[in-house]
Amino acid sequence: MIVRPIRITRGSVTRAAMLAVPVAFLGVFFVYPVVSIIGRGLAPDGHLDLSPVADVFADAGLRKVLWFTLWQASVSTALTVVVALPGAYVLSRYDFPGKRVVRAALVVPFVLPTVVVGSAFLGLFGEGGPLSRLGLEQTATAIVIANMFFNYAVVVRVVSGLWSHLDPRQEESARVLGAGRGRAFLFVTLPALRPAIVAAASLTFLFTFTSFGVVLILGGPRYATLDVEIYRQTAQFLHLDTAAALSIVQLVAVIAMLVVAGRIERRHHQALQLRSAADVARRPRTRRERAVVGLTLAGTAAFLGAPLAVLIERSFHPDSGYGLGFYRALSELRRGSALFVSPLEAIRNSLVFASVATVLAIVVGGLAAFALASRRHEPGRRTRGLDALLLIPLGTSAVTIGFGFIIALDHPPVDLRASPWLVPIAQALVAAPFVAWVMLPVLRSIDPRLRDAAAVLGASPARTWREIDLPIVTRSLLVAAGFAFAISLGEFGATLFVARPDYPTLPVVIFRLLGLPGGLNFGAAMAASVILMLLTALAILAIERFRVGAIGEF
Repeated sequence: MIVRPIRITRGSVTRAAMLAVPVAFLGVFFVYPVVSIIGRGLAPDGHLDLSPVADVFADAGLRKVLWFTLWQASVSTALTVVVALPGAYVLSRYDFPGKRVVRAALVVPFVLPTVVVGSAFLGLFGEGGPLSRLGLEQTATAIVIANMFFNYAVVVRVVSGLWSHLDPRQEESARVLGAGRGRAFLFVTLPALRPAIVAAASLTFLFTFTSFGVVLILGGPRYATLDVEIYRQTAQFLHLDTAAALSIVQLVAVIAMLVVAGRIERRHHQALQLRSAADVARRPRTRRERAVVGLTLAGTAAFLGAPLAVLIERSFHPDSGYGLGFYRALSELRRGSALFVSPLEAIRNSLVFASVATVLAIVVGGLAAFALASRRHEPGRRTRGLDALLLIPLGTSAVTIGFGFIIALDHPPVDLRASPWLVPIAQALVAAPFVAWVMLPVLRSIDPRLRDAAAVLGASPARTWREIDLPIVTRSLLVAAGFAFAISLGEFGATLFVARPDYPTLPVVIFRLLGLPGGLNFGAAMAASVILMLLTALAILAIERFRVGAIGEF
């Protein structure tokens, strides 16, 4: 037997040091809480007991929750794909004035805090809203429409990313041979788009399956997803064993969905003849093409803009007429039994926590991205395992993360449940995968010969990183920071679990205001939602400022 010596290089030591921080962070704040949930649900007395999970399927009320979670995710995904395809077509095939602004505006609904989206549709469908006569308040239809609003950008950006590179001459050839527009699309373009559609549908299904804030606000007592039920079982009924069993069911379902989606995507993957997006997109030439572009943009603006316009309008419309009364109320609402702090203090908390979470997410996600990019020539299974460890929090419900913090981080060696800094840690855990997702493509595109040349000239790995990698990835780093800040600013699911009553964030205060009676509290919630929306929009505009040259899509 030949024993091969283990070769230890400065590069491998540097990669190990880079991975140590994200692996330790994920181990303490993700793996440990998830394992604690599994232990609480399957071994509450120290012995394996599957009855809590079996009770979930035996209880008629919990079966209803499971069914509604699956139903609303499936319907929302199917409708979102159908509604968003025209927008993806227009953005990929045509150039028009303001296209860059449209692309940036499409992302705003996706990164809006879920509590803001819920408030917007509550103002649209609720009492006194312009569409209140439709009777959609606290209905499944309202939840589905809000999910479509929230995930519209996912489908448009992912599908248009591939569509903008498909050679239009293939479809034109089919039409020359006698196929109509519809037949050419179904048999030529649609099969080529299938990988992107599957990817977009998988992301949409994942986001809607783990929907929390939208359902909590719009569903009322009648409708609940798994996330909402976990929150109710924990915060209202103190049934931690039932909540743990529900979390296990959700984790298994999410992992199963990711596996199935990966297999479907690989099955439909095919080699395509792609062209530069600049060569594919063109100005609309005919009256029909101009009508398609105009109607699609107008429909998109109405669908995405109406809820936000109503939210803004109702924030300026007290009973006495239009004015700033609800915004003044944000400073006048003082400490009380329900709010604990004024909304203005919550704004400060949100900005501080989001800033700290952004720094943590950049450190954790950035170090992981650098380490993973340097391992791209190593065995695929090992690299895929590291990718999965980093990105799996993206597919895990924020409510599950918050619940895991409650039951795992309340005793030594990690006793943080009473610390307000648990909030930015939870937010960073949600944002770090996005940071790595933004930076990895750029890092993996760097020519390795540049690093090799630097090493030959005597540069250390640290200097190579400082002189070669960092200047190239700086723009992507700024984009990642903007994403992390926007996500942290609006994070609601985990924050609702771990935020101390005297250190709430703005989304938590908005939720509390919506639960209080009186028009003043409702109007103040609308005003606070507008402020949170503006802060998020500013972060997105900053992202768009640095996006060109940093990342491809989204």
